[in-house]
Amino acid sequence: MTTKAMTTKIPVFVSAPTDLNRKQRLSYDRIIHLLERENLDRRALGRSDYPTDYPLKEVVMIARRCAGGIILGYSQAVAPKLIVKPGVPVKAGQKKRTPEKNAKFPTPWNNLEAGILFSLRLPLMVFREDGISGGVFDVGVTDLFVNRLPIGRISSEDEKQIVFALQIWAARVREHYRKWE
Repeated sequence: MTTKAMTTKIPVFVSAPTDLNRKQRLSYDRIIHLLERENLDRRALGRSDYPTDYPLKEVVMIARRCAGGIILGYSQAVAPKLIVKPGVPVKAGQKKRTPEKNAKFPTPWNNLEAGILFSLRLPLMVFREDGISGGVFDVGVTDLFVNRLPIGRISSEDEKQIVFALQIWAARVREHYRKWE
């Protein structure tokens, strides 16, 4: 039996939208390839696992069988003009709110799934497309570093940074996985 055949892939939950545009798909496919190189098995509702019950319950069930989680915050909605906290007065010392143009939003599932993974105390890694913010994508919300998620063909320099971050995270995932054995 070969060493490869004896090696068990470690399951990790990947939170990402099901529908991606062409440039997002290039980025997503490359990141999945990099996960596979680390001997990690992507698990996701609607991609590797299909629901038999209501989706949120299924996410919890999948996540419980994973040793880590990765959140890929791709833009799924754009607001040409966004007014934040309409009608709420600006307090003294706060910066005046100006309408944002072309504000980007991830799938709400990213934040739901991140919360589930965080509550299960799984090693978590977060990536966000430029312009994505809110919830788990805000700096300081968790003890995690929020990584930049390049879109389109990933440059060799960006890939080196992603690989470095993935290897650190994957070591934590392996440690968590060994606790199960």
